[in-house]
Amino acid sequence: MKARYISLKPFLLWRQAGRSIDWRQEFGRDAPLEIEIGFGNGDFLVRRAEAYPERNFVGIEVEWPSVRRALRRIAQAELGNARLLMVDAQIALERVFLPRSLHRVYALFPCPWPKERQAKYRLFSHDFLRLLNNRLVKGGEAQVVTDHRAYLDWVLEQVPGCGFEFRCQEIPPRYGTKYENKWHRQGQEQFFELNFLKIEHIATPGLQEIIIAPARVSGFDPERFQPADQLGDITVQFKEFLYDPDWQKGMVRVIIVEGHMIQHLWIEIVWDGGGWRICPSPGCANVYTAGLRRALELVCEAAA
Repeated sequence: MKARYISLKPFLLWRQAGRSIDWRQEFGRDAPLEIEIGFGNGDFLVRRAEAYPERNFVGIEVEWPSVRRALRRIAQAELGNARLLMVDAQIALERVFLPRSLHRVYALFPCPWPKERQAKYRLFSHDFLRLLNNRLVKGGEAQVVTDHRAYLDWVLEQVPGCGFEFRCQEIPPRYGTKYENKWHRQGQEQFFELNFLKIEHIATPGLQEIIIAPARVSGFDPERFQPADQLGDITVQFKEFLYDPDWQKGMVRVIIVEGHMIQHLWIEIVWDGGGWRICPSPGCANVYTAGLRRALELVCEAAA
């Protein structure tokens, strides 16, 4: 089957980079670094990288189809100053960017998660803005554009104490992104643009990863396996469960919400000759946090 992305070179496997990526080494130069959170089809990221060849650009997304389309656009434009990460924005800022390393950040039409019970999924919370501040250089800027007035009001409530001056204005369509074009075709003529200027550096504690050893249970009945969700400061939600009797291996998909970090991964339950081993499935881009440990405990309780 013919690859639809032309080249994988701009795509970085962030888990292999340790605590952070050396962007000077990655791009082969020291240049101002800009990132776009949620680049969609990659149109804006590519246009920006073409317009400013003296700067370095990193796009962040969580879905492979978006990454694939952006890879194709980067290759067609023959850009050497753009890279892509497939990772949650919170994890990206925690893990692959150092303090005072970013010059500009964009988020064009992030999901507003409009229902009140979905507020924990919204990007640009108070804690996220403080982390963003920490990663920006002095005088660095961030820009958020949204079509959703209630989301705008929510973000504005998060700003105090985050070390930013900000201004908000209504703007006509000007970015040409997938969602802006969609809302414009449906009749929306005005959008909301928030601009944040870093005026004070905020110290933030680094993400504390913990050591998690594989757990074991002596017995496991896949027919009775029904792990219970957990809600609260750490939310764990279990989705589909798959089991292969020939391989004696089960896998359950889990979503972990911890603060404003969201992890999507699979946990496997596999017979290894001495019992049933329970651990994150190899290859998942997980971060070893208290939320992941709690998810493993819930799987163990349901499997035992």
